[in-house]
Amino acid sequence: MSAEPIRGERRKGDRRSKRRGPPVEESFFGAEGLTDDLQFGDDEVESRYDGSWPSKPGNETDSRFLSRQARRIFSAGQTTFDRIYRIFLGARAALGIALLLTIVVPALFGVRPSWGMTLVSVGYFALALSMWLLPRFRREVTPNELARLRGPKWLATIGADIVCFNALHLLSSTSSFNYVALLVLPVLMAGVLTPRVPALATAAVVAIGLLGTAWLAALQGGDTASLMSQAGLAGSGLFVITVLAGELAGRLAREELTAKGSLELARQQAQLNRLVIEEMQDGVLVVDRRGRVRAANPAARRLLAPSGMCRPAPFQLRGVEAWASLVRTVERAFVDAVWPEAGRDVVLEFDPAELRTLRVRIRFTRRHESQASEEFCVLLLEDVRNMQARTRQEKLAAMGRVSAGIAHEIRNPLAAIAQANALLSEDATTPSQRQLTRMVTDNVERLKRIVDDVMEVAPGAPQDAGVIDVGAQVGAACGEWARGAGLALGEGSVLRIEVPTEPLGAVFDAEHLRRVLVNLLDNGYRHASKVPGSVHLRLYALDESKVQLSVASDGASIPPDVERFLFEPFFSTRSRGTGLGLYICRELCERYGASIEYRLRPANESNRNEFQVAMQRKAVAGSDARLQVTS
Repeated sequence: MSAEPIRGERRKGDRRSKRRGPPVEESFFGAEGLTDDLQFGDDEVESRYDGSWPSKPGNETDSRFLSRQARRIFSAGQTTFDRIYRIFLGARAALGIALLLTIVVPALFGVRPSWGMTLVSVGYFALALSMWLLPRFRREVTPNELARLRGPKWLATIGADIVCFNALHLLSSTSSFNYVALLVLPVLMAGVLTPRVPALATAAVVAIGLLGTAWLAALQGGDTASLMSQAGLAGSGLFVITVLAGELAGRLAREELTAKGSLELARQQAQLNRLVIEEMQDGVLVVDRRGRVRAANPAARRLLAPSGMCRPAPFQLRGVEAWASLVRTVERAFVDAVWPEAGRDVVLEFDPAELRTLRVRIRFTRRHESQASEEFCVLLLEDVRNMQARTRQEKLAAMGRVSAGIAHEIRNPLAAIAQANALLSEDATTPSQRQLTRMVTDNVERLKRIVDDVMEVAPGAPQDAGVIDVGAQVGAACGEWARGAGLALGEGSVLRIEVPTEPLGAVFDAEHLRRVLVNLLDNGYRHASKVPGSVHLRLYALDESKVQLSVASDGASIPPDVERFLFEPFFSTRSRGTGLGLYICRELCERYGASIEYRLRPANESNRNEFQVAMQRKAVAGSDARLQVTS
């Protein structure tokens, strides 16, 4: 590409920037708000989104429902009154040049005008040109300055015009030029720029001047009736012009005030819309036919990036391999012009190991003149994992309430069974009877544990969580668990522990943390190879706000069809398992703002099955409050 087209595009962009004026306040929706770079006209867009998208083009409360002219009136540095005043100054300057030419051109052909007309024309030319060119006279003028008939602004403009044009009309009685039409300019200027009473007074002064000139002409032998009737008719016409100009000027002023008020309300509404959409949990994208994103809220920018956020709008969807499926979805939507109300799932592939499924709902905006073409589409994005988690939480909450009620009702008959079995065991004399009572005792104890587990995770009042030294609690729990499992800690032990020596605080309950840790150690040890280091526990500060506990084992990797149900209640791969262990771990973690997840480590690592518990980090009371990241 040559340098000349680039310079041309740069100059064109500079002109557009100057025409747009200062940028709007920074926001995700700034590219879609009040700028003029959108390639469609105003007041021509409608939407099928039924009002759920308040900031979309075409909504009557949006800032772009006003015409470009209204926005230009509102955003311009000068008022309409001042612009019209300057237009009149330009017209007076042009008229002054024309009057000067009426003196110069005849003189070139040997016709010498009278000295009086020459002086008046040259004087008017100098006055009009100076007021149009000199900044001191071009400064902004107010209606009050022109409303006073003896004010300097009125005398320098309307008053000077009346005097000069009446003088020319008086001096032209022997000339072929008729200067009566020039008197329309001061009358029109007064009708537009001054209140009604001063405007009518100006018209009256001009009419009196016309009558006076006609009376002087009648004294010189003219037809009195004809001259006075002509002057009276001209004066009446000037009064009509004054009234009509005043009405038109008043209407223009009212429309300007209406446009300003409406545009200000629209701007406030647009700002409110932007604030609301920025805080939405769903991603919102506004995309055109070329795949260019015109607006994107923070949630959408997070969904489009594997980590963090993608660049702010405007940007192009095409060209990014991970967004190829989304581009095809947008193209298909524009072609079909319809989209299911519930949306469709789109998979973003950032890399083969990291896929993100999005539920995409699309709404369109449409031009009036082309009902078959869709100009813009609004994409509402939601992570399917969040949807599934939300649905799962609702189901589990409902099931937890039911299970808690059932467990509470089971306790009474269970206690009766245990008491009756204890009485029977006292009378058992044969080995078979004692074996039966032991079986009943074992199953009663198992049912008690299940009831206790269900009651533990039942919904209840939130508990106040303190800050504990996680390192000390984990060390004590590991020692207790190792003694119960008959394991020796240290070199060559099945359990390898890495815990920082300095205090590491986190928000959790000590007993609940012990329960989570014991459950994870039981699962890891059960599936481990039992060689030294086959179960690896690590505790470290993930960052300044998180503490992470990791329990990894070298057992066989968990199949994908099992992994998805790991944290579901009553799911177990063991025949005698309750299926509540990991579910209780997750419920206890969420109770204290922590999270637990399973991760399969890379194939080159020995302990691939890893459970990670991320807890909120806080300084331990009585220790150094400054948090240091350890690894």
